[in-house]
Amino acid sequence: MRCWLAVLSLVAATPSFAQDLASQEVVVTASRIDQDGYENDMPAVGLRRTADFLVQQVVIRGDTRDPRQRAAEIRGMLRTAVELAGRHGVQLAYGDYILTPITPGNIEDLPLGNDSRPDSQKIAFLVKAPLGGSEGGAAAQDRIEAYVEAVPETGRAEMDLLDDPSLSIVGPDRYRAQIADRVMDDARAMAAKMGPDYAVTIEGLNMPVQWTRAGLAEVMLYVPYRLVIVPRP
Repeated sequence: MRCWLAVLSLVAATPSFAQDLASQEVVVTASRIDQDGYENDMPAVGLRRTADFLVQQVVIRGDTRDPRQRAAEIRGMLRTAVELAGRHGVQLAYGDYILTPITPGNIEDLPLGNDSRPDSQKIAFLVKAPLGGSEGGAAAQDRIEAYVEAVPETGRAEMDLLDDPSLSIVGPDRYRAQIADRVMDDARAMAAKMGPDYAVTIEGLNMPVQWTRAGLAEVMLYVPYRLVIVPRP
């Protein structure tokens, strides 16, 4: 008995913006990233792995009356935070989707926004702690909290944690081949169960890699493919 497998729309047609994700770092939130034109349902087969970083949003606030002094204190504390990050085993970044490292050279690029109180302003950014090996999610969170406590206040500027931590992964599209291998293995197994009168077709493997959070420190990487069972000609 033979079953055959037809694979449609493979990697060669990957959109150009997905190719950029072969090296860039992206944020993984608790829910999947919404992108136009994708299937709403996550497929059963994907790649589950430890994320690269635990990511915590923080904010530096200042309420000094003089606007120039207030801005100088907030950015001065951010500069100190950048200087101390390496000593505490963390990294700083900014961005809602694709992350950009914060360095002494781009501190001025971060926007200074209004805070909830009059005569107060803030800068929000991200603190990242690496995951993997013996460093789990709880240990990474402790590292970040210890770092935030260690950064000294500058004038009336102070730094606080915001919201729950999320995760990030570097170059999600690098895992496309591994995801495709798992999908095709599953499709072959399905085809074998269907018998010689049917074939299993895979549609959608050209779509960019997507991701969702799968645990405290784990992510699920997948391609929104679809298995279609068709009668064998």
